[in-house]
Amino acid sequence: MHYSKLFIPTLRDDPADAETVSHRLMLRAGLIRKVAAGVYTLLPLGLRVLSKIEGIVRDEMTKAGAQELLMPALQPAELWEETGRWQKYGKELVRLKDRHDRDFCLGPTHEEVITDLVRKEVRSYRQLPLNLFQIQSKFRDEIRPRFGLMRGREFIMKDAYSFDADAEGAKESYRKMYEAYHNIFKRVGLHFRAVEADTGLIGGSSSHEFMVLAKTGEEGIASCTACDYAANVERAETRPTKKIKGADNAIAAMEAVSTPGKKTVEEVCEFLSVEASQLIKTLLFVADDKVVAVLVRGDHEINEIKLKNFLKVTELNLAEKKTLEALTKGPSGFSGPVGLEGAEIVADLAAKAMSEAIIGANEKDTHYRHAVGGRDFKSARSADLRNAVAGDLCPKCGGTIQIDRGIEVGHVFMLGTKYSETMQATFLDQEGKDQHFVMGCYGIGVSRIMAAAIEQNHDDHGIIWPQAIAPFDVQVIPVQEKKEAVMAAAETIYKALSEKGLAVIFEDRSERAGVKFNDADLLGIPYQVVVGQKNLDQGMVELKERKTGEKTLIPVDKVIGTLAEKYSLS
Repeated sequence: MHYSKLFIPTLRDDPADAETVSHRLMLRAGLIRKVAAGVYTLLPLGLRVLSKIEGIVRDEMTKAGAQELLMPALQPAELWEETGRWQKYGKELVRLKDRHDRDFCLGPTHEEVITDLVRKEVRSYRQLPLNLFQIQSKFRDEIRPRFGLMRGREFIMKDAYSFDADAEGAKESYRKMYEAYHNIFKRVGLHFRAVEADTGLIGGSSSHEFMVLAKTGEEGIASCTACDYAANVERAETRPTKKIKGADNAIAAMEAVSTPGKKTVEEVCEFLSVEASQLIKTLLFVADDKVVAVLVRGDHEINEIKLKNFLKVTELNLAEKKTLEALTKGPSGFSGPVGLEGAEIVADLAAKAMSEAIIGANEKDTHYRHAVGGRDFKSARSADLRNAVAGDLCPKCGGTIQIDRGIEVGHVFMLGTKYSETMQATFLDQEGKDQHFVMGCYGIGVSRIMAAAIEQNHDDHGIIWPQAIAPFDVQVIPVQEKKEAVMAAAETIYKALSEKGLAVIFEDRSERAGVKFNDADLLGIPYQVVVGQKNLDQGMVELKERKTGEKTLIPVDKVIGTLAEKYSLS
C-alpha cells in the first residue's frame, strides 16, 4: 500500500496524558485515538495488528478443539441474578435499563450466557466434551481507566468455556487450554510466564495467569530462583516463620514509650532507632458485618485477597476513622491489639512468630515496647495473610523468591460446578442420571496483547513489532523521490514483495529523508528497504532490520529472495 493513501496520523511529540510507553507510542504511531476515558478507536494500523493477534488466537484455539461462536454483549440481569453476581460484581458492571424498565448489563464476561446456552442445548454425555470460544468486546466500568489499552472500559477479549462430564475430563480440557496459551504467546513473540493466581470474581478451584514480563507491569510476580514455582503476588504463599524459642517471662515487661506525632512505620522506626521488622501493624477491617483486627509485621504488606479468602467473607474494607476510634478508644495511627474488645484478632504468620514487638498503645502519641502475644494481648488465629517479598523462602523447595513485574494477558480457570450448580445446568450420564457440567473458563486480553507487546518491544525511536503481529512486513523507502531511477526501482521492489505475499508499505510521500526514517522507526515495521541513487548505481539497496538496527547492503536482484527467506516464503 502507498503511504500517501494510508490513514496514519502520527504525532511528533509525546501526548501529555500518556503514562506508559505503549500508550504513548500507540498514540504517536497513529494506532489509536481516545474517544472518552478508557474508550478508544482502533485506527487502521492498530486494527491490522489486532487482526493478526486474533488470527493466531483462532488458529491455536481451533487446533485445541474449541469451536467459535459469538454471544451478545447485552445480557439480561436475570441470568446474573441466578448466580448472585448481579449483586456481587459491584460498580464495574455497566448496568442499564431498556424502554420497558428491564435490567441489562454490558458483558464483562460471559459465564452466565454460555451456561444458559449449554443447559438448553446439551442433554447427553455423548455431546461432551465441548469447548466454545468467542472474540468480542467486553465492558468494565473501571474506577480509574488508564494506560491506554492496558486498562480500558471497553476492550477486545477472547473467552472460552469448556464443559465436561467429570473432573478428569475437565482437567484434560484445562491442560489443552494451558498448552494452547503457551503456543499463542510464543507465536505472538512475547516473553511470558504462567503463574498461579487467585480466582477472583470468576470463582472456581484454581487458576493460572499468563504474564508478560515488563518493568511497567501492574502485577507483581513471585518466582523461585531454584525451581519452577511462580505465582501472582496476590496468590504467592509465604513460608511459616519459626517462632524464636524462649519463655515469655524472659522478655522484659511491656512498657509504654512516648512517640509524639509518630504514626507511620517509618516515623516510629526513625524515632525509636529500630527496624520495621520489629514492629507489628494493627489494621482494622470491616469484613461483611464484623470488625477484624489484623496483625502484620511492620515491613510487610497485608494481602487483602488472602485475608478475604481466610475470613470467607464477601466484602472487605478498611474500617473508617470513626469506627477505628470507637473501637480502640484511641486516635488513628496508634492502634494496637492490647485491650482491644469487640473485634476478632487475626495475625499473619510472620507477626505471630515474633517473640516480642513494638505495637500501638491505642493512646495518642504512645506505643508499647516488649509486647508479647498471649501474654500482653490475646492470641490470634493465624494464616498467610501478607504479600510475598523478595528474599522470602520458596514454599515449594525452600529456595529464594524474587519479585518481577508483569502484565496479565491471559487467565485460565478451573470452574468446576460453580455455575452449572447455581444455574441447574445438567446432562444425562451413561446411567441416565442428571449430572452437573464440570466447567473451565479461559480468557485472553486480545487488545491488551498489543499494548503488552509494545511495552516489551520498543526503543527510544519507537515500536519494534514482533514479526508475527506487525501491521506490515516491509517498508520500502525511496530517499530521492524526484529521481526516476530511484522511484522505478523502489516501485519494482514493492510490487515484487507484494506478489510474494508480503504486506508492504511503499513510502511515496514528498518528505525529507529524515522524516521518512523517523516515521519508519516509530511505526516499527520489521524490515526497511532503503533505495537511494548512490547505492543503486552500484546495483545495491540497503536492508535495515528494525529490531537490531543492523543495516546491510544487498544486490537489488537479491532483496526479494532475502526477505522471502526471512518470512519462510517459497
